[in-house]
Amino acid sequence: MKILVCISHVPDTTSKINFVNGDTEFDTNGVQYVINPNDEFGLTRAIWFQEQQSANVTVVNVGGADTEPTLRKALAIGANEAIRVNATPTDGFFVAKQLAEVAKNGNYDLIICGKESLDYNGGMVPGMLASLLDANFVNSCIDLKVDGNSAKAIREIDGGKETVSTSLPLVIGGQKGLVEEKDLRIPNMRGIMTARTKVLTVLEPVAADNKTKSVKFEKPAPKSAVKLVSPDNLDELINLLHNEAKVI
Repeated sequence: MKILVCISHVPDTTSKINFVNGDTEFDTNGVQYVINPNDEFGLTRAIWFQEQQSANVTVVNVGGADTEPTLRKALAIGANEAIRVNATPTDGFFVAKQLAEVAKNGNYDLIICGKESLDYNGGMVPGMLASLLDANFVNSCIDLKVDGNSAKAIREIDGGKETVSTSLPLVIGGQKGLVEEKDLRIPNMRGIMTARTKVLTVLEPVAADNKTKSVKFEKPAPKSAVKLVSPDNLDELINLLHNEAKVI
């Protein structure tokens, strides 16, 4: 089985986020980048298929040379090879188009995406990718088993879970639950050294129109100051809750 895992290069969730040029562009200064958490769950599941079913795992990213450390980390975790499409990921359709071209040329059986990236939260790429490939698609996937050409997936729905039987080729949008957090892989020294010798192929992008454009970003309103009340002064606390917070 050939598996393609789509990797997004996103800011660490602990990073302080700012915008520049009139809040139209993300400020990358001082920001550390990581594998998108939803993609990391998918990568770990792919490595499980590699270990249990001798699957071949390729990771792919659409981005500039600055994303290669993220791909090298994926190789250190256990992926067999990596592909970088040398383009700035301008919108969801553009990314899906690049990934579809890679997938078509590689003849992959299973394509694992995160259901969304944790920077833009668009959630568009997995579905558009499946459409471009005319492949079966399961989103919000929290479990996946493959037996030959058949697959059984469990996906999260409002108020419960749904079990789906389908066939390969298959695209999934994975999330937390596809593997448990405790099962996520941390690259060891052997993996890091081996990753340096694994193939990382750079491809030029295919032509694709942008369907969307980010016009402006806005940060959440800052939290208001906290007012501390002595535990010995219950009358003041009640007065503040009643007259200022107006919750009683």
